Amino acid sequence: MSQLSTPGQRPFESSLYPSSAKPRPTTAIPTLSTLRRAAKIADKSAGFTSPHPNFGCVITSAGKVVGEGYLYAQGTKPAEVQAVEAAGELCRGATAYVNMEPGDCHGDRTAVSALVKGHPLQHLRGHAVRALRSEGLQVDVLGEDLKSKIVQEALKSCLIVNAPLIYRAASRVPFSVLKYAMTLDGKIAASSGHASWISSKESRYRVLELRGRSDAIIVGGNTVRKDNPRLTARHGGGHVPIRIVMSQTLNLPEVANLWDISSVPTIVVTQRGARKSFQKFLASKGVEVVEFDILNTRDVMEYFYNRGYLSIFWECGGTLAASAISSGIIHKVFAFVAPKIIGGKDAPTPIGELGMVEMTQALELIDFSYEQIGPDMLISGFLQPLPDPTPVIPSVNETYAIDPFVTPYESSIIFFYKTWDLYGAFSNFSPHPIQMPDENGEYQTWPSVEHYYQAHKFVGVNDPIARDCVEGIKSAKSPEEAARMGRTMQRQHPDLVRSDWDTVKIDVMYRALKSKFSIYPHLISMLLSTAGSVLVEASPHDLFWGGGRDGEGLNYLGRLLMQLRSEFLGESLTSSESSFLAP
Repeated sequence: MSQLSTPGQRPFESSLYPSSAKPRPTTAIPTLSTLRRAAKIADKSAGFTSPHPNFGCVITSAGKVVGEGYLYAQGTKPAEVQAVEAAGELCRGATAYVNMEPGDCHGDRTAVSALVKGHPLQHLRGHAVRALRSEGLQVDVLGEDLKSKIVQEALKSCLIVNAPLIYRAASRVPFSVLKYAMTLDGKIAASSGHASWISSKESRYRVLELRGRSDAIIVGGNTVRKDNPRLTARHGGGHVPIRIVMSQTLNLPEVANLWDISSVPTIVVTQRGARKSFQKFLASKGVEVVEFDILNTRDVMEYFYNRGYLSIFWECGGTLAASAISSGIIHKVFAFVAPKIIGGKDAPTPIGELGMVEMTQALELIDFSYEQIGPDMLISGFLQPLPDPTPVIPSVNETYAIDPFVTPYESSIIFFYKTWDLYGAFSNFSPHPIQMPDENGEYQTWPSVEHYYQAHKFVGVNDPIARDCVEGIKSAKSPEEAARMGRTMQRQHPDLVRSDWDTVKIDVMYRALKSKFSIYPHLISMLLSTAGSVLVEASPHDLFWGGGRDGEGLNYLGRLLMQLRSEFLGESLTSSESSFLAP
């Protein structure tokens, strides 16, 4: 059986044999501990799959685990495929437990097909359940087919593992976690401002792990001035979150660890017009500066939501933390309490003024927990309840009443960005291996278009570091990891990038895309189905391959796809497309 998850996120169980062949009582409660195991291993990918869900699959036979897997990152092998491959012949007649409904996106039925031999995304929800049942497999969906207090607890564990995705979808801001360390008397530093170290080494290591689960870490200007943090995952690992500095006046030092972007980028958000000379200085260092008419935490989070960020880790002082909480954008809190007393009436506290005058106004944590870490106590919990992942989808008439320009009969522009989007298979990050000839004309397999593209920045360069980089990118576990390796090497060693890269990179991408669409018939069908529409890669920050936030991007990825579409259709470009393709 293959066990799915909840309504909207639908954890479930489903038989890997036709239900007619070996009936099972529908009243039987599945081994919920196995489902919780699927949720637990899904959590291993936190920080790597963003903005994908965390997905795990466990296959059992005769009460024993015979195969399991989890989605490592966007564009990697589905968890179900990993589990089936690990189980081999033992998967026949076995039961698969997954913490959410498998993706069955626009003809790419790899995950569902693996189980044949509840999803939080509207355009995928229910597809896999129907597909599995249509093959004669028995599927039990927690919260729908299976209901009890124990089932609800297992269901909750499946939801919690994807809490960032659920909160983000409901609140339309990234899932935000506030972390702080304080003494037993509630101080985050001495009166002098000295704060190293409040918490233990064990707690600090846990913080590094928590950072790695996020897309970005945000601090205020005061933290930069006093602590000069690096905000990197110093214990190593593949995922390093972006650093964000929020400063209204840009009263920041010229010498700071965060201005070193050789390993990871830094973004500074500020009030419009603040210290233009310092903005130019930051730009010369490669630091991105984003201006806001009025700088406030909600507008900043809405901005990063539009840039595709899934989760943000706040490591700021009390003033900024209070502003974020007051704006309603903090979803979870991690408080490390050290068994120390420092005193001081002017010593800073973790949360500044919230305007509350009575204890009845205090914010209470939901689903809180305690954990001893070394000598410290970690208290964590949610400030906002877990949203219902089942959305209310308006009818066509209701949508038209809100926006008369949106009709079901017109679709002149099709946007795509992440591989989980409706047309996400168009992305160069999609999980479709390609076959490409090497310098000797021998065909090699590349895990994705992005692997091929990033590696070819260094192909042909007569340097051992460049050659090692090519091999490293080719063996990267995910397209994101390949992109990270290629971009980092390009920043750190621009001399190793092939001299003709700016001239050939469009052709490199084009050849890789053509290979992908030529290999997979369902992708060609999907591409041809868009005939007559303009394709726009909706990346809000890549102004070369993407269309940009306000259409200012060059959209070369969309252009190449439209060119391929015309070639596959065997017809010349229409005049409208020709004008759109013109640089």
